Amino acid sequence: MNKIIYKGPFKDHIKNYVKLKRAVGYKFDEAAEHLKRFDKFTLDKYPEANLLTKDIVLDWCSKKPYEAQANQLSRASFIRQFGKYMDSIGIKAYIIPKGYYPKEKRYIPYIYTIEELARFFAATDNCKYCYECPQRHLIMPLIFRMIYTCGLRLSEARLLKVADVDLENGVLSILHSKKDNDRLVPMSDSLIKRCRDYSKKIHVHPVADHYYFPGFQDKPMTIGNLYHNFRRFLWRAKISHGGKGCGPRIYDFRHTYAVHCLKKWTEQEKDLSAYLPVLKTYMGHDSFTETAYYLHLTIDMFPDITQKMEIRYPGMIPELKGGADETY
Repeated sequence: MNKIIYKGPFKDHIKNYVKLKRAVGYKFDEAAEHLKRFDKFTLDKYPEANLLTKDIVLDWCSKKPYEAQANQLSRASFIRQFGKYMDSIGIKAYIIPKGYYPKEKRYIPYIYTIEELARFFAATDNCKYCYECPQRHLIMPLIFRMIYTCGLRLSEARLLKVADVDLENGVLSILHSKKDNDRLVPMSDSLIKRCRDYSKKIHVHPVADHYYFPGFQDKPMTIGNLYHNFRRFLWRAKISHGGKGCGPRIYDFRHTYAVHCLKKWTEQEKDLSAYLPVLKTYMGHDSFTETAYYLHLTIDMFPDITQKMEIRYPGMIPELKGGADETY
């Protein structure tokens, strides 16, 4: 990542804070970008500031009319940690209390049915050529299938490089994902075939560090472009959308993949204590708590298997926790 230049009144403290975090092993790229925005904010509004006051912190954290509550919470979290750092080096700073802003109601993932998935993917197959995005009609049928069948996060699929897609062995290399983790993800035979056909058309002369799903000027396909097309495919597949914050979302394909795996294994009377570690590794989870989260969704979406799971695995299913932005 390119070196960020800070110019605001807290520039030296921010630079030293980022340096400290990286020195102890944190990648800290996302936080550094957040702090760059805070740096510009203070440069524009509080250029003479020498203390991190309550007025500055609350002004920075104030919720914009267009943003989700999760964004405000994230902004407050980053500035709280920076305030704690300043306090630790003996500089008076306002530390916004944890939980100062209320969390949004937890989002309940939308679990697509097999019939809905079939209609959605059929809609992507009918995506037409667009001169503004000339590869769109080839990208859309593959990227959404890949997210679902491999249980990927949207960013993991969107940021794949050509070198990350092993067409010979049928394996995706997911690098620097959530919490900077890496993993290998095997693909199904049908997805491998689709990838090979796609690569023959898009990457005729493959370059290892080019994006596998290219957007404008060889940059990755943007989130906005994918979401715009996602909503169009939902409409064509006759899948209702509940409005902002209500879903379905692109991320729900990943949730659906996990729930469908657990449902299938339960119906086949597989030993979940043996299969959960496989799902944990495949999806890139840090802990079994993240994977066990999907056990709740499975019994909620398919109540007919609840009794079977509770008899065979008493105590395995933890209580649901977490905020609105559940991104396992």
